[in-house]
Amino acid sequence: MLNVRFFGVRGSTPCSCESNQRYGGNTACVVVRGDTGDPIVLDLGTGLRFWGLEPQPEPFRATALVTHLHWDHVQGLPFFTPMHREGASMRIIGPRQHDRTLRDAFDEFLRPPYFPVSLDQLAGSFEFDEVGSDRFPIGEATVTSAWVPHVGPTVGYRIELDGRSIAYISDHQQPGCASTRVDDEVLRLCEGVDVLIHDAQYTEAEFLAKYDWGHCTVDYAVEVAAQARVGQLVLFHHDPSHDDTMVDAVTAQAAHLAGGRSVPVIAAYEGLELQLG
Repeated sequence: MLNVRFFGVRGSTPCSCESNQRYGGNTACVVVRGDTGDPIVLDLGTGLRFWGLEPQPEPFRATALVTHLHWDHVQGLPFFTPMHREGASMRIIGPRQHDRTLRDAFDEFLRPPYFPVSLDQLAGSFEFDEVGSDRFPIGEATVTSAWVPHVGPTVGYRIELDGRSIAYISDHQQPGCASTRVDDEVLRLCEGVDVLIHDAQYTEAEFLAKYDWGHCTVDYAVEVAAQARVGQLVLFHHDPSHDDTMVDAVTAQAAHLAGGRSVPVIAAYEGLELQLG
C-alpha cells in the first residue's frame, strides 16, 4: 500500500485567502508512506507546518526529498515542530549544487539576517545527501531522481513501493509555447507510474508572459502524462493568483484535453489523500 497525502499544493508563495480555501494556499509539501517504515516527504514548503501539527511517533524520523531550493519548497522547515524535539532526525536529499554543498545552502538561508534561527539551533539532527540522476533505496522503497529543466539545479523523483509508483515533477520548464517536446530524463522518470504529480502553474496566456520563469502550462502537464503513459495526472503547484474558481476551470480544461488520451486528471488540494494498493 502506498499512501500519498497533500499538505501544500501552491507554487511561488503561500496565499491564504477566502477565495482559495478549497484548494488551499500553502506551498509544496506531499507526504508518502508505505504500510511500514518511516515517511518520505516531498518538499518542505509551508504545508510542512501542518503535517507537523499532527501526532508523530517519538522519536521522529523521516526522509525529505527536496526538488530544489527556491523559497516555496524549503521555507516550512524551521516551523516543523517535530524537529524541535531532542532525538528527532531528518535526512534531507536534494540536488547537487553548482558552487556549494547542499548543507551549506541550507545554512545560508537559515541564519540571520534572513531568519532568526539557524538549522543548528533546532533540537533535532539533520543529514544531507546530494543527488543528480541516481537510484537509491529509502527503507523498502526504491527512489529514482533525475534532472528536470527549471531555473537552477532541480530534480524530480520517482518512488516505487509494493508494486506501486508515483512521480513528482513539481517545477518543470516547458521548452516553448505549444511545444510537445518532453525531456528524455523526465519521460524516463514518469514512464508508466500510477500517479504523476506535475507542475501546472500557467494558462497559455500566462505562459506567453512568463515563458522563461521555469514552469509550464496545464496543457503541457497533460502532454507529459500522455507521453509517459501514466495512470493518473494530479495537477500541482497552482499559481498563487488562481483562486478556486480558476483552478476548477483549468482542471476541467485539462480533463477535456486528456480525455481523448486516456489520462484521468484531478487537481491537488490540501487534504487530498490517495491510496495506491
